[in-house]
Amino acid sequence: MKTSKIITSSPALSSGASRRVFLRQASALSLIAGAGAPLALNLLAAGSAAAQSATDYRAVVCLFMLGGNDSYNTVLPTDNASWAAYTATRDQAPESIALLAPGTRADLSAGPGSPARLGGVLPIMPSNARGRTYALHPLLGSLQTLFNTHKRLAILPSIGPLIIPTTTAQYLQPNYPKPRRLFSHNDQQISSMGGVSEGSLTGWGGRMADALVAGNSRAVFTAISVAGNQTWLSGETVRQYQVGVDGAVRLGVDMGNSVYGSAVLGSALHRIATSTRSGHAFEADLAGVAQRSIDAELALRSALRSPSDPQFGTPAASGVYVAAADPKLQYLDPINGNMEFNPLAQQLQMVARLVQAGMAGTTGVRRQVFFVSMGGFDTHSNQNIAHSALMARLDQAMGYFDTALGALNARDQVTTFTGSDFGRAFTSNGDGTDHGWGGHQFVMGGAVQGGALYGKFPDAYATSANFRNHPDHLGSNGALLPTTSVSQQGATLARWFGLSEAQIRDTFPDLVNFDASVRNLGFMA
Repeated sequence: MKTSKIITSSPALSSGASRRVFLRQASALSLIAGAGAPLALNLLAAGSAAAQSATDYRAVVCLFMLGGNDSYNTVLPTDNASWAAYTATRDQAPESIALLAPGTRADLSAGPGSPARLGGVLPIMPSNARGRTYALHPLLGSLQTLFNTHKRLAILPSIGPLIIPTTTAQYLQPNYPKPRRLFSHNDQQISSMGGVSEGSLTGWGGRMADALVAGNSRAVFTAISVAGNQTWLSGETVRQYQVGVDGAVRLGVDMGNSVYGSAVLGSALHRIATSTRSGHAFEADLAGVAQRSIDAELALRSALRSPSDPQFGTPAASGVYVAAADPKLQYLDPINGNMEFNPLAQQLQMVARLVQAGMAGTTGVRRQVFFVSMGGFDTHSNQNIAHSALMARLDQAMGYFDTALGALNARDQVTTFTGSDFGRAFTSNGDGTDHGWGGHQFVMGGAVQGGALYGKFPDAYATSANFRNHPDHLGSNGALLPTTSVSQQGATLARWFGLSEAQIRDTFPDLVNFDASVRNLGFMA
């Protein structure tokens, strides 16, 4: 693959702001300052071509699987050579973690979560299979339908943080550019979310928001997390806004803006929290944050529909909505056989409610980025039980979200992608897997060119005897070498989102190291 000059620094993150960064900062400042802003700043905001053209609504949702998802048991090649190597490598004592071949009937007498209890992997039919066959984990039935039938799901194989295209031989060179501290949870989360080498203070979701925030009349609702503070949403100018699964967080007051039933106390609390009694910069900044939080909560409270609205949930017969009891937010637990509450589905319910408000114009946004997450993917042990439960929750939550967006007529406006710290090792450690690098990810939405693979799926798998001689495996444990960069994935989403080529280069500084022919992966319509 041809490459241009290697750029290992991150110009978009350097202390010297580029002209494009300055324009974005000026545009954002004009939104904050309102009508009283200097004329020059208002003109700069008006001059943002991308913001001016963003007359429709679009959103990107990052669904992050914390801990490192085992991609080898999520998307599987089932051609004879790969399947033989997969079975030989993962069918190890004391507990096999090798899933069973397509068409294998589930043995309900087998242990919970065991491959025999799950049954065979689910066949998928990529339009670009190139003579090979593929399948999904046995509990990804909704995603199988989205891929095979509805064509609203695409698969990005062998993806991970990369500074420059890398071969196995180059990986072994000490000075070859690669993300620092590979196989480390925290560092690889930052690399994946930052879209640059380790150490980023901003994320590529936040930098995308920076580019188009001038098109939103309420900048505060541009980047929203339903899963706490996250690097992916951090921008240079855009501040991420955190909400809970029930809505915006209130500052010490109840729904009636009261404290202990007293509106007077509630008003006093707000007054104290948003005022300053000295000229101290920290106090002034804290008061500004409090005022922003109060104003945003009030705006969001009136803009959001109830979670019991039929578009999002199941109206309660008693009139009291309890999320944990909502059938739409429940999944079939493969361990106990019961219907259980799915926290990830509730996070996505909150996103659906925010999308509805954004499309209705009640939150003043045209472009939004969202973050949701689920943990538990660090499956060093007990993988059969842990990973099967995780796959069941992932499948139900993504299927629920697709249905909710369909009820809103919003499938074409919202694109969801999955991410993780890293993939896991191909080898078994006895009843689990260890840290890897590359992994397979999903992209879902009405604007997605679904039913296909985008990027290079690994060649026929190798066994542990010849990992070191395989172009897609690393070392002695078969960790997957990424052949597609997170920056390529992000840049493809950014074009659909509305960023110009200049803004994309600014958002993904390492993209210049990849040949122009592969900077757009083509999975977006």
